[in-house]
Amino acid sequence: MASARSRDRSRTMRTNPDPAPARPGRWTWAEIDLGAVGDNVRALAALLRPPTRLLAVVKADAYGHGAPAVARAAIEAGAWAVGVATTEEGVQLRREEIGVPILLLGHTPAEDAETVVAHDFSVTVFQPEVVRALSRAASRQGRPAKIHLKIDTGMGRFGVAPADAAAVAREAHALGGIVLEGCFTHFATADEADLEPARAQLDAFRRVLRDLEEAGIPVGLRHAANSAAVLALPESHLDLVRPGITVYGILPAPHLRGRIRLRRVMRFRTRVAHVKQVSSGTPIGYGRTYRAARATTIATLPVGYADGYPRLPSGNGEVALGGRRLPIAGRVSMDSCTIDAGNAPVRVGDEVELWGDGVPVEEVAERARTIAYEILAGVSRRVPRVFVRDGQVVGSRTLLGDG
Repeated sequence: MASARSRDRSRTMRTNPDPAPARPGRWTWAEIDLGAVGDNVRALAALLRPPTRLLAVVKADAYGHGAPAVARAAIEAGAWAVGVATTEEGVQLRREEIGVPILLLGHTPAEDAETVVAHDFSVTVFQPEVVRALSRAASRQGRPAKIHLKIDTGMGRFGVAPADAAAVAREAHALGGIVLEGCFTHFATADEADLEPARAQLDAFRRVLRDLEEAGIPVGLRHAANSAAVLALPESHLDLVRPGITVYGILPAPHLRGRIRLRRVMRFRTRVAHVKQVSSGTPIGYGRTYRAARATTIATLPVGYADGYPRLPSGNGEVALGGRRLPIAGRVSMDSCTIDAGNAPVRVGDEVELWGDGVPVEEVAERARTIAYEILAGVSRRVPRVFVRDGQVVGSRTLLGDG
């Protein structure tokens, strides 16, 4: 008899013989290689010493890649747990029958306590009132509330100050229904060449852990390492690591090249929707900021900043078509953009790579004056995701549902 997970996978990953989106009307899609997700998770796990576990971060819809499908691929490759930012993200995965531990990494308000306990989430805490709300919810539901105490050792965002950690942990330990499943911190500079600030954070975290243990409070799973620390700071691996961007085949910093072999997971693609010949001096796009330097071919692509293609590359971005790099012509609009094809042969329906193998997403991010994380996470919900494995389409997700 098929397992619940395999039944779910068959429901959401039905074979689609066409690599383009199954639904008509969109010639823009993101191809997501689930085999690459698995390979990346295995490569990361190979850097760890047992019994260190791996939690794959799939928040923000798996950095724009599609959280349920990516979570399954990561789990199949050996991830012990997955991490999300919000309660709703966790509920989505439970509804997709993701049964492994799910850690809510962001701010969880006290009013979410009942939902957290009902869905068996592990929740990041740093405010006593949230711990108390979880205790009350656990009592009402007759099941434990699992918490991970976050220590702010230098990130300056969420977290308990090291001096206050013992008091918060002691109260949590004393409350009914609370299980202190783990304690963690988050590095601010592990992706920089100078690792001394990260090591200082790790030392501060270890001091807090010692204080808790000396107070008789079991700290549970100790974790600190994000993607950069997994690669560059092995002493931070502890009991659990939390890679995010590396799961998607992107290095957190250029100087980490050579530390691991990763495969890119997303290829963002579109098709040429319109072709026209224009004479020298013809203005293109809003503001008439681009004028053809010669008689040329202008191709219009049905993708814009509402799809997640950034507006800043307007006039200096490039795409790949037929093995050639071609420049963006004029400003990127909400739903479309134009490229100057010069004398390159181009027809309606030709496939264009916005980023992927020919145009690295890191390059797109640099031109947009941001980071690859933002570019990937910015691919909008209306862009179909086409999931592939070993070159074969295994499913798709559109605004109208899974296919």
